[in-house]
Amino acid sequence: MTLQRSFSLLLAGILLLVHQPVQASTAQDFDACLSHLRTKALDAGHAHDTLNQVLSSVTFNQRIVELDRSQAEFTETFLQYLDRRVSVDRVEKGRQLLREHRVLLQRIADEYGVRPEYIIAFWGMETNFGTYFGKTPVFDAVVTLACDGRRGEFFTNQFFSALRILEEGHIDMEQMKGSWAGAMGHTQFMPSTFLSYAVDYDGNGRKDLWNSLPDAFASAANYLSAMGWQDGRRWGREVILPRGFDYSQADIERSQPLLHWRKLGVRQVDGRLVPDLDFSATIVLPQGHRGPAFIVYDNFHLIMRWNRSLHYALAVGYMADRVAGMGQLHAKRPADSNEGRLSRGEVLELQQRLAALGLYDAEATGRIGAQTRNAVRQFQQMVKVPADAYPTHALLEQLRQRQQDVTVELSRVDP
Repeated sequence: MTLQRSFSLLLAGILLLVHQPVQASTAQDFDACLSHLRTKALDAGHAHDTLNQVLSSVTFNQRIVELDRSQAEFTETFLQYLDRRVSVDRVEKGRQLLREHRVLLQRIADEYGVRPEYIIAFWGMETNFGTYFGKTPVFDAVVTLACDGRRGEFFTNQFFSALRILEEGHIDMEQMKGSWAGAMGHTQFMPSTFLSYAVDYDGNGRKDLWNSLPDAFASAANYLSAMGWQDGRRWGREVILPRGFDYSQADIERSQPLLHWRKLGVRQVDGRLVPDLDFSATIVLPQGHRGPAFIVYDNFHLIMRWNRSLHYALAVGYMADRVAGMGQLHAKRPADSNEGRLSRGEVLELQQRLAALGLYDAEATGRIGAQTRNAVRQFQQMVKVPADAYPTHALLEQLRQRQQDVTVELSRVDP
């Protein structure tokens, strides 16, 4: 086995040890936590009867703890993700549902300023148009995570919010099911989001995100509107970057006036320069300089407040465009588009090697964040390749080779 291979396996093994889930709490610990939650809930004004109903049936679910503590290994590239989440079948289903619910969605759009295709896109992305809400009892989810302690305060507040939803009569406890983290209904709202933004749009006295599409659609629109959604503005669009473009300017954290990108020669896919409008815009390259390029606006950043994943936000915007009748992506697929992203073990190795070069000074976690991307960009600039901050297998191999060359040179130095 080569030294390089041994190093990679060692790093992957360390990562697995670091992220092993903790053992389930003891029954006594869970009972003590339930007693504590009961006391806090009573102090917050919740009813004895509701607490008795909920806490007598709630169970600690170790699998929920494992899901919360694990760091899922996302090995899909952006294009692979898009193919799966915005498939031809899902787009056609979205268009069918848009036609079916057009009158309702347009009325909601007129009231909240969020166009119908966006509501359809969120609906499709969250629950595949209401075909899967999740099967976990919401109280099992939020109480388990409140008692686990890692995010205890957050999920204690979710527990109180879920109690309020039950006390206000919006849903029966037996029907109150959702994701392992407690997200609920067609729009997968957390309990606190439900309390702040859910709407009784059908006027039956209940805010029912499980069984009422008017309530679910209006609640999604209300949430986006309250965050500052700008009606009449797009989320963004695919663009063509000019030859010689400085890829270091493509950064989700770096916005410029739209006129700046126009002056650089950034074009829409129809060949026209991006419009000369007075608002800020950002260039993003979700699969590096060889993949599609997008220019995104303020509404895109609001989508990322719904879900922090760049891939998710781009998929919502693209799905909305496709449902509205627009075509597929313009960019040609790179030859290696089916090659997966770096694994978590490989990202950990990448971070370790960047740190050895003095480019990365944060904790090596195996997850790609802003600091990792910045370090990757610096290394790309060092080796004079496009500085798109996108880590690839080829880049990792360059890092390995560079450090191997240094080791060989050092071994030749006389003691």
